[in-house]
Amino acid sequence: MTSSTTVSQTVSAADALRIDTEVVLSLLVGFVREEVHKVGFQRVVVGLSGGVDSAVTAAVAQRALGPDDVVPVIMPYRSSSPASEADARAVCDQLGLRPVMVDISPQIDAYFERFPEVDRTRRGNKMARERMSILYDLSFAERALVIGTSNKTELLLGYSTVHGDMAHALNPLGDLYKTQVWALARALGLPDRVVDKPPSADLWEGQSDEEELGFQYALVDVLLYYLVDERRTRVELRALGYADDFIDLIVQRVRDSQYKRRPPVIAKLSARTIDREFRYPRDWGR
Repeated sequence: MTSSTTVSQTVSAADALRIDTEVVLSLLVGFVREEVHKVGFQRVVVGLSGGVDSAVTAAVAQRALGPDDVVPVIMPYRSSSPASEADARAVCDQLGLRPVMVDISPQIDAYFERFPEVDRTRRGNKMARERMSILYDLSFAERALVIGTSNKTELLLGYSTVHGDMAHALNPLGDLYKTQVWALARALGLPDRVVDKPPSADLWEGQSDEEELGFQYALVDVLLYYLVDERRTRVELRALGYADDFIDLIVQRVRDSQYKRRPPVIAKLSARTIDREFRYPRDWGR
């Protein structure tokens, strides 16, 4: 895309993705409180990375349940940026939360001693799954639900790890694009150091979400909004200034990652197959 097109679409995004942060926050606080309480729980556990998504999730949960019923877990690897841990602690300090620290280096290093040739993507996926395994172990110990932190942009693009950051009992941010999460973070008054820093999963030194994706959130969010929320046609997207190669790239990423967003596929043999004819909310029977 040309630079002029990028600028025009970024401006358009400001209108397309604008949210009433007060209303959204009220809805999300109610969502967390209701979904936790109606299945018999009082608490949640959240992985706190030092990034904006987990910070917003923790802030919403704190408002919904109170600081004593939110268990933030900081899980650095030996190559993680010290700034990430400091940022996570700053969020805890602001919200009145008591963090649990778990260094994942020993188990990750022990596992990859067997596979020293692996690339950093495979190591990153293993780290994401190790962290989620820890959260689920602590959820049992604390009798707390695991709350997710993935936003709509990540979920649509498949920028997530199956049984890693995609594993959780409830997700308050899954219908908010990344730029909308930033807006909510500013409305919540979260630390500037967390809100303003470049987004990173901190899986390896210098890792950047936008560099890995190949485009900026401010640009892709509005295209996703037009594609998914408004169901715009290719002709309409061209008229808005999007190039065919960029449209193709994003559409392909959304399609290719569909398997991550759906439940496991069960072979149908009976008249009432689970997740087809036999479909009930997770709180059915209460």
